[in-house]
Amino acid sequence: METVIPMPSPSATTVALGRFDDLLALGLDAALGADPGITVVARDITTPHIAATLRAHRPQVLVFDVGALPNLAAVRTLALEHPATRLVAFSDVMSATESAQLLAFGASACLARDTQSRDVRSAVHLASRGLQVMPVRPGSADGRAHHEASLLTPREGDVLLLLRQGRSNAQIALALDIGVETVRTHARSVYRKLGVSSRRGLGRAREA
Repeated sequence: METVIPMPSPSATTVALGRFDDLLALGLDAALGADPGITVVARDITTPHIAATLRAHRPQVLVFDVGALPNLAAVRTLALEHPATRLVAFSDVMSATESAQLLAFGASACLARDTQSRDVRSAVHLASRGLQVMPVRPGSADGRAHHEASLLTPREGDVLLLLRQGRSNAQIALALDIGVETVRTHARSVYRKLGVSSRRGLGRAREA
């Protein structure tokens, strides 16, 4: 007997799920399946097959495990090559620096493993509408405004990536087709937003 896969409702948000460990995969399936406004069109996608799956299914949202990617810059590549698909990232442990970098590279949301089901669904819906879900730093009365002010711009994210690769200002300027003084301006802004004073501090911030 042929298995009939129901077509998603025209109004439903279509979602593709990357590969997660069994417990998280089951939890995500249950959380998203409980929402009639969400249809999962692909599951258990390994990193090498993400691009092909996005081309085949064109989901509105991809939910993926940050730890399965080769590096954070891979998020930038996905965002540029698949602009119609919003990216929702899950991570076991993510520093404020890494979260800001992922958002700058094009992710719509950065979620922890212990995020409640309703918040996962909310993040998916908001992402599908082109909105960015920014984490609020705990213990701060104006945490949201503070985080918005510290969020890296996409260009600053590009500069940060090259700074961490050990590129000189001149090399970064050449790679991004901008002036050296513009690189210096972006670098100073990156240092300020990440709370470091030098390139050496970027390495320490990543481990924070």
